[in-house]
Amino acid sequence: MLGSLIWERISRRRKQFFRWVSDQFARIRWKKLHPAAFIGGGCALVAVVLVCSTYTLGVTVSYDGEVIAAVASQSEADQVRSNLETVTTRTLGESFTIDDSLIQYSSGLLSRQEVVDEATLQEDLSEEIGLVTPAYCLYVDGEYIGATPYEGALEELLVKLKEDATTEETISCEFAEDVEIKQEYVPSEDIMNLGYIAETLYSTKSAEVTYEVKAGDTWSEIANSHDLTSAELLELNPGYNIDKLQIGEVLTLSASVPYLTLTVVQQERYVDEVNYDIEYTDSANMYKGDYKVVSAGEYGAADVVANVTYVNGVETERTILSSVTLKEPVTEQRLQGTKDRPTWLPTGTFRWPTSGRITSYFGGRRSPGGIGSTNHKGIDIANSYGAPVYAADGGTVTYAGWMGGYGYLVQISHGNGYVTYYGHNSSLLVSVGDHVYKGQQIARVGSTGNSTGNHCHFEVRYNGVAKNPLNYLP
Repeated sequence: MLGSLIWERISRRRKQFFRWVSDQFARIRWKKLHPAAFIGGGCALVAVVLVCSTYTLGVTVSYDGEVIAAVASQSEADQVRSNLETVTTRTLGESFTIDDSLIQYSSGLLSRQEVVDEATLQEDLSEEIGLVTPAYCLYVDGEYIGATPYEGALEELLVKLKEDATTEETISCEFAEDVEIKQEYVPSEDIMNLGYIAETLYSTKSAEVTYEVKAGDTWSEIANSHDLTSAELLELNPGYNIDKLQIGEVLTLSASVPYLTLTVVQQERYVDEVNYDIEYTDSANMYKGDYKVVSAGEYGAADVVANVTYVNGVETERTILSSVTLKEPVTEQRLQGTKDRPTWLPTGTFRWPTSGRITSYFGGRRSPGGIGSTNHKGIDIANSYGAPVYAADGGTVTYAGWMGGYGYLVQISHGNGYVTYYGHNSSLLVSVGDHVYKGQQIARVGSTGNSTGNHCHFEVRYNGVAKNPLNYLP
């Protein structure tokens, strides 16, 4: 019963409310608005909307009498000024404040199209002042390279660098370094053209490339593996004893490196040679270690597909994907000696004639002490008086005695076109016609002839022409 009573009251009140609303609408319906008043009010409303959409209150900023731009309010203009002073101070590394006498503000009704945002005003004001400029800056591994004011120009330059290094067979082309483009303010004088930035990227910078000596390394092997001669490696590492490398020593291999390292992977197809096998037949008429070709081998051919990796144009890796033999190789037949070899026969390689520091290199030089040739035909190895001098390889002594500026000299013919010289000795231990083996002592270090101190003058001659000994020594 209580629920029914409550529901009846709610229903009654709802009916009363709807009746009242209906009466109000009925009253409004019978009231008519005069047409002139309606039209006039509509026109006024349209005029207000047009004015508000076309014009607005704003502040015009001028610098040194030149109008820069307009913003919505004085506070925005002040904020731009503060930001630009902060940016300029940070960029130039010295305090900067815009002179109050140079910057002016004027308020008024402005076309909405004339009003710009804070970023645009800051950029335009910065350009008018001329100390710093918003730019796109290129960084390689965090190192600043250059800046340009043109959006997208650096991206296009990097794409062009990659395109120049790629072909239709290119699988991938990437920079090894971290290349980053940042938008920031720079001193206006730092803005440069793209050609200069490209030239910088193609060039090298001063930076050492080093190598740590490991067990079993030799001076010549380190030099050869890094496309250097022994002399070039020594020029980068003056003062090293190349005959006594220590494990853990750090050698300088290069004094410059490129700014950008471009790693390109190409898929290549080519016809490659297939190595032939060699079969040996023993011969008692030949010395051990000697051989004679009876029937020459012939290389085969194979159609090869490979992925080749190039770093700045230099091949660093080659992965064979497939190889199809086109022509089988022909095995080479050789005779090999079994007769015991005399110790004095040459091995074909040279050892150091004595230990010590190189005091004069092969080639042009200043005449030491005003004596001796300025075109040095060998190397001088300093050592103490009387230190042993050894045969660099096996052979036959063709000269042993005094020879002008050489002082006491030993010449050894190695029977293969090579002759070695050992000069300025204090005494000789061999005679002409003696057969000597590699490493046999032949003399003692001295300073005879045209000499300024105790050393061994060592020459390598091939068919009578002097060669740089460092190209033959380990």
